[in-house]
Amino acid sequence: MVVGMALLTLNNALLKTLTADYPPGQLIALRAAFVLIPIALIAWRSGGLGSLRINNYGGQSIRAGFLVATQFLMVTSLALLPLADVTALSFSGPLIITALAAPMLGEQVGWRRWSAVVIGFIGILIMVRPDPDIFRIVALLPVLAACTGALRDLVTRRISTGESSIAILSFSTLAVLLAGVASLAFDHAPLDYGDLPVLAMAGCLQGAAHFVLIEAFRHGEASVIAPFKYSALPWAAMFGFLLFGDIPDIWIIAGAVPVICSGLYILHRERLRR
Repeated sequence: MVVGMALLTLNNALLKTLTADYPPGQLIALRAAFVLIPIALIAWRSGGLGSLRINNYGGQSIRAGFLVATQFLMVTSLALLPLADVTALSFSGPLIITALAAPMLGEQVGWRRWSAVVIGFIGILIMVRPDPDIFRIVALLPVLAACTGALRDLVTRRISTGESSIAILSFSTLAVLLAGVASLAFDHAPLDYGDLPVLAMAGCLQGAAHFVLIEAFRHGEASVIAPFKYSALPWAAMFGFLLFGDIPDIWIIAGAVPVICSGLYILHRERLRR
């Protein structure tokens, strides 16, 4: 999960550098096209076309729908908000996963883990303190992305027992590619071929990140591994500084402490329970 979030955050940072030049649908389509490169390599290493076999078209379609919604919301958020703000606001996702893990997956979430989640939520409130800018309408976009992303992760957990990780990744990527291409009928911009290396790197990072995240949800309990999505914060801070010159303020740092500690405590409680 930590590795996956590092790759995904770098991918978001690279894509943000292009959001002023292209509409979200076009960026999503171009990136998805390059995601096919790591998919082809992983499929080849995993046994060829047989590794791409789909067993559960219904579950795969539901997951793909949530992924399409998440990507459109995230890319739009990156175009309108700083990377650190998008990352902090999207941290509501693990809380949603923990809340839904019991009814949707039948996982047991005790009061201690619920307490840790509450502490983590307090940390998020510290990071997104009552600043007038943070409560603009556009600030709801990464929160909505977190909701659809949480539902995507829960569906991933449910279908991963009967589907290979590369099959899940390839099906969802094709859905994103088709949705992005369809959006070009409404809005598109001339392609600067000098941007292709950035798009290629973002696509490869996106593919690798989602493969790792699918594997994480295959082998780990959703409510346990989800809090480690919070590890995206230091990555966002570093990439935001290197690429955009953004420096996290004291509120971001102060809020990160209870968020990270709550994730570690949830893991500790899970080890004791087992």
